[in-house]
Amino acid sequence: MHNSSVQNRGSKSRKDKWAIDLKLKKDQVSVHELPSPPGYLTIVSSSTAIKSKSEDEGHSNVVNKRSWDTALAPIKGLPMNIFIMYMAGNTISIFPIMMVGMMFFRPIQALMGIKATMRVLKLSNQYVMQTFVYFLGNCLALALAVYKCNSMGLLPTHASDWLAFISPLQRMEYVGGGITAG
Repeated sequence: MHNSSVQNRGSKSRKDKWAIDLKLKKDQVSVHELPSPPGYLTIVSSSTAIKSKSEDEGHSNVVNKRSWDTALAPIKGLPMNIFIMYMAGNTISIFPIMMVGMMFFRPIQALMGIKATMRVLKLSNQYVMQTFVYFLGNCLALALAVYKCNSMGLLPTHASDWLAFISPLQRMEYVGGGITAG
């Protein structure tokens, strides 16, 4: 009998060793008293306590940083788009045409949806400047697409493109590659 009570105490202590008490004690902080994590947007009602000035400054810094990330996204994408346009070449084939088409439609879609994007930026202190930078970045992407169309010869830039009685421009030289059979 003495042996079984030792075993019960041993198994009970093992269970107690791994048991977790999930109830909050009086000396612990409740969940409602914890501050919000950085970057977490909360709606403050009039019945809640006023936040400290440092929390408000930290919150506005995070909002400004995220807003600038959104505003600078079109400009940050320009170097990659330039590289892709360079690699696509100036020939008129399906791949370069698709690339130029995407270069046209992405900025146009972004400019058409600028109101939705700017709703996110309204919480920032620098809303007007960020809106201008976002608009400028999309205009630069659109200008890159127009330049690529011009370099491919897709834009009507000569009078012969518009008028039937003017002869088209004559090429001064033709360049070709490959091996010639001799």
